[in-house]
Amino acid sequence: MGRRPVFLAILAAALVLVPAAPVAASPAPSRFDLDSADIPALQARMASGRLTAVGLTRLYLDRIHRIDGKVNAVLALNPSALGQAASSDARRRAHHLRGPLDGIPVLVKDNVDTRDQWTTAGSRALRSYPAADATLITRLRAAGAVILGKANLSEWANFRAAKPTSGWSGVGGQTNNPYVLDRNPCGSSAGSAAGVAASLAQVAIGSETDGSIVCPAGMTATVGHKPSLGLVSRTGVVPISAEQDTAGPIARNVVDAALTLSVLQGRDPADPATLTYPRTQPTDYAKLLRPGVLRGARIGLWRLPVLGPATDAIMTSARNSLVKAGATVVEVSLPYQARLGELEFPALLTEFHRDIDAYLATRPRGPRNLAELIAYNRADPLERTCFAGQELFEQALTAPPPTDPGYLAGRAELSDLARRSLDETLAAYDLDAIASPTNPPAWKTDCAVGDNDVIPSSTPAAVAGYPDVTVPAGFAGPLPVGISFMGSRWSDARMLALAADFERVAPARVPPRYLPTLPS
Repeated sequence: MGRRPVFLAILAAALVLVPAAPVAASPAPSRFDLDSADIPALQARMASGRLTAVGLTRLYLDRIHRIDGKVNAVLALNPSALGQAASSDARRRAHHLRGPLDGIPVLVKDNVDTRDQWTTAGSRALRSYPAADATLITRLRAAGAVILGKANLSEWANFRAAKPTSGWSGVGGQTNNPYVLDRNPCGSSAGSAAGVAASLAQVAIGSETDGSIVCPAGMTATVGHKPSLGLVSRTGVVPISAEQDTAGPIARNVVDAALTLSVLQGRDPADPATLTYPRTQPTDYAKLLRPGVLRGARIGLWRLPVLGPATDAIMTSARNSLVKAGATVVEVSLPYQARLGELEFPALLTEFHRDIDAYLATRPRGPRNLAELIAYNRADPLERTCFAGQELFEQALTAPPPTDPGYLAGRAELSDLARRSLDETLAAYDLDAIASPTNPPAWKTDCAVGDNDVIPSSTPAAVAGYPDVTVPAGFAGPLPVGISFMGSRWSDARMLALAADFERVAPARVPPRYLPTLPS
């Protein structure tokens, strides 16, 4: 699982990469804590001349060179990263900065198309360049962000095998949890979350169909935001389901996630989901992160004791912090969850077959459809070195077509019940948000067994297309547990503000120590 493909040798040579443009010598930055520095603090240092974008990018490249051998979060570095940083420094000298992300190093999950790097979804079958940048990459570049490289992920975003091991891909091997290295980082945005937790980038981009942003963020004591469906374009993101997929930011603090969302969000004519994007949405989510918003707020606490006593104890502590901050906390239980569990998987099988075939048709090289992907995996022994099966691929290949009346009725009921589970609970108790544990303590990574991921808290918001923001809530021993704030559709700004205030009144995150294992 620690194997790395030959092309990842650029990791070992990260500090001698030749940039795309000449890079002027940058002043050595005065000492500061990279782990705790947020984007506003970094921009202030660059504005004062104590730091440059090139210097900051080199700091992250150096950390990747020194630390990522333990974590294996970075699948491939971008050879033009230092050149992008140099361009940012030139803009700063010319007083033409493009905003708060200008010069900020960003890791991107490797299911997001980047024209200058392979986009593989973790699969050896896709080791090639896509046709163009994803829309969200175009927006990051336009904002001046430095695309530092691609993050490892659960192959095919955990939609290949019946019992996958999160954080493993045929291209990148196994990503480890930086808090305890033999524990799992959850998935599928494993490398994005673990890379941010280990301070290998300032922020990262993840994607989620159900849990793939919030679970890895919770497991690694980072902030993850699964946006409302339609807030961020999915064009150029390897799909599972157009009915549920979205991309979103992962960061070490809420303000960085809010600043990144401000760049990512917006309409895209190529993505019909974004056409319902309200014109009243903020353009700067960070400006709305005001201290004290918990005072007077009404929060429903969905405890989910199935996640275990250690997680429940952390939720009790979180409840006490919310009350101390002036919130009213009401214990709730969301309806319809068993039926959601029955309906979701069959719908995703049909949608994956439809959407992956459409995506593969845009790729200049590689398999053209799901049937060819299945054939490739059967012929490649390296694709069977961890989770050997591709049962979900095979089931999707024979799933009912998207015109099937049974599929259409199931998806309609599924989406309706997910929205009702949240809307009815919010209305019944006059709530601003529903809070729940994001994750249990991380399980031990084991390819022979697969994941132990009974994590129901992400499903209602994921299926409904509503926002879900997780922040660190506490630790079970050295293992992080997050708390999620979920609300109605398009309430992303409110969820971020509540999460930021919780982060302020109950700061829980500490940097990882890269423990090799736990005592037996």
